[in-house]
Amino acid sequence: MLIEAKNLSVSYDKKVVVHNIDLHVNKGEILSIVGPNGCGKSTVLKSLTRLLKPSGGDVLFEGKLIKKISTKDIAKRLAVLPQIRQTPEDFDVETLIRYGRYPHGNFSGKLNDEDRRIIKWALKQTGMTHYKNQKLTQLSGGERQRAWIAMALAQKTDIIVLDEPTTFLDLSHQLEVLELIKALNKTENVTILMVLHDLNQAIRYSDRVYVMKRGNIIAEGKPEDVLSSKRLREVFHIDSDFYTDFRNDSPHFIAHRMKVEDHDSKCSAKRKKAIQ
Repeated sequence: MLIEAKNLSVSYDKKVVVHNIDLHVNKGEILSIVGPNGCGKSTVLKSLTRLLKPSGGDVLFEGKLIKKISTKDIAKRLAVLPQIRQTPEDFDVETLIRYGRYPHGNFSGKLNDEDRRIIKWALKQTGMTHYKNQKLTQLSGGERQRAWIAMALAQKTDIIVLDEPTTFLDLSHQLEVLELIKALNKTENVTILMVLHDLNQAIRYSDRVYVMKRGNIIAEGKPEDVLSSKRLREVFHIDSDFYTDFRNDSPHFIAHRMKVEDHDSKCSAKRKKAIQ
C-alpha cells in the first residue's frame, strides 16, 4: 500500500467538507476519484499530498505519517500536477522539465550526466523530444499537458498525482493524455492517482475508483462493479444506459436527464424522511 488515509476529515473555515473517509492507493495501479462538482474530490487529493492540512485523521505514505516526512523526501517519491498551473511565458519545455530534478539536490540549476539522461528519457517517454526548445505558450493544450507530465516523470517518483488532467482539452487531446498515463503505468510501473470528471474515461482507464458525494465516499472498487445505472442515478441524478465497448473491452454508458417527476418524487421522499 503506497498511500493510506485513515478517518480523514478536512475543513474550510470550520465547515467540514470531507467527512471521516478511509482511502488507500495500491502500488502500480491507476486509481481515480469521481463525483459531482463540489463533493470534495480535489480537497481529498490535496490532503493526501500534503498540500492541505487535514482537520482530523491521518495520511500515511508507505506506512509512515506523511506529515513527519521531509518535504524534500516527499518530492522524491511523489509528483503532483495541480489543475491550475502557472509558469513564466518565456519557459521552454526542457527548462520546465529540469524542475523535476530539483528534489534530487540540483537547486543550483547545474545538471549532471544523470540529470541529462533522465530529462532525455522523460522527453522521449512523453513524445516531447522534438518540442524541447519550444516555448510552453507555443504548444497546444495536449502538448503542454504532456510537457508537465514529462516534468513529473523527471522527478522519478513512485506515484504521479493529477487533478483533472483532461480539463480544458478537446476530446482528441484528452485521449492522448490518458493513453500516455496508461502507457506510463504499464511500461514504467508508475502509480497514478487522479481526479476525473468524465465517468466513461474513469471506467476505461482506471483499475479502481472511489465515488464521492457530499464529502463522503459512498463506493469503492473496480469501475464496472461500482459505476452502475443505479449509482449514477443516486449520485449524479441522471438516468443511463450501459453498453459494452468491445474495442476497449470496458463498459460504456450514455446519460439521459432524469425525468422531472422522478427527480421531484425523489426529493419529496428525502424531505419526508428528514421530517420524520
